[in-house]
Amino acid sequence: MAFTVTTLAWGAIFYESQLQAAGELQHVHDAIKWGTDYFLKCSSRPNRLYVQVGDPLQDHQCWIRPENMKTPRTVLQIDEHKPGTEIAAETAAAMAASSIVFRKFDQPYARRLLNKAKSVIFLLL
Repeated sequence: MAFTVTTLAWGAIFYESQLQAAGELQHVHDAIKWGTDYFLKCSSRPNRLYVQVGDPLQDHQCWIRPENMKTPRTVLQIDEHKPGTEIAAETAAAMAASSIVFRKFDQPYARRLLNKAKSVIFLLL
């Protein structure tokens, strides 16, 4: 998900005029914000990043709507004791790239994303 948001953000940066001309720029902004809102929730606690909800093995054996699933909704987190370098780096990259997108029209949100990206980087140190 973080890779996808990073890619969308860079696409919005580099192809802004083309997306605007096609009438798709707002859709891209909405998709990026959906992802970054989720990342902000996943990083709401200091020095912790929630990176997965559910058990992928059990979840993919179940072919019903998520709302009706009865499998445990376990949560995987990374922190200073349980590292996750790649996912922390990509999540920080997604928020930093997205901050560039939003700084033209929503500076408080862009600043929040950039500050959170910096704090997620500290999980890598």
